[in-house]
Amino acid sequence: MSSLPPPSPEERLSQAKRQLRLPPIVVICGSTRFMTEMAEADLRETMAGRIVVKPGCDLKSPHELWSDPAEAEGLKARLDALHRSKIRLADEVLVVGDYIGDSTRAEIAYARSLHKPVRFTHPEVDPDA
Repeated sequence: MSSLPPPSPEERLSQAKRQLRLPPIVVICGSTRFMTEMAEADLRETMAGRIVVKPGCDLKSPHELWSDPAEAEGLKARLDALHRSKIRLADEVLVVGDYIGDSTRAEIAYARSLHKPVRFTHPEVDPDA
């Protein structure tokens, strides 16, 4: 008699979100140079009935929390890990902007490795198109 393998953590999360009847969760990715466009995408996705998560800060803009270069480097690593967790939580990814840098390219690859649908505001920048 064969038994089914236990569901993966992602499958359990997906089941729990369905049981809770949560709206789809979309994570916004892209260069922080597009923070204004991300805010607009957040508004549009929210109006479409989706829960939105996105980058919470722009390390390219001056702020006392990352004014020390050594601290900023460690903070960037922590924020990158946090954003990967947002991707894992989300049902889909929306890439904002007409430019894809190394960090965003890595986020797209990570999302696709998890079989997350990836949409683009500018489909021509899809690295896999």
